[in-house]
Amino acid sequence: MEVYSEGEKAKNHKPIIECPDSVKAGEEFEVRVYVSGHPSRVDHFIGYLDVYFYEEGREFNPVKILRAEFAPEYVSPEVRFRMKLERSGTIFALTYCNKHGLWENSKRIEI
Repeated sequence: MEVYSEGEKAKNHKPIIECPDSVKAGEEFEVRVYVSGHPSRVDHFIGYLDVYFYEEGREFNPVKILRAEFAPEYVSPEVRFRMKLERSGTIFALTYCNKHGLWENSKRIEI
């Protein structure tokens, strides 16, 4: 399956990751991941959102942080969670649109 990150449909398919650019080791911070402006209809919706973390220096990467599944018409594709890190790395988010496939984005976090 092809994964998209750019193009005409990226604006309302590509996940948006909001979190600090840098944090202190072991200090909790909030992460918000969402898709903006996408319809939520039975025939066209975001079915799920996956979040992974690629940690520098870790032998096995990435670590799956969460998967949220969404029902059409009832919810908007958004998750908020708290996490803490000991090392710098990159958050990766994937969203799946039932019509337009898999979309990705990433954000680096420095310790």
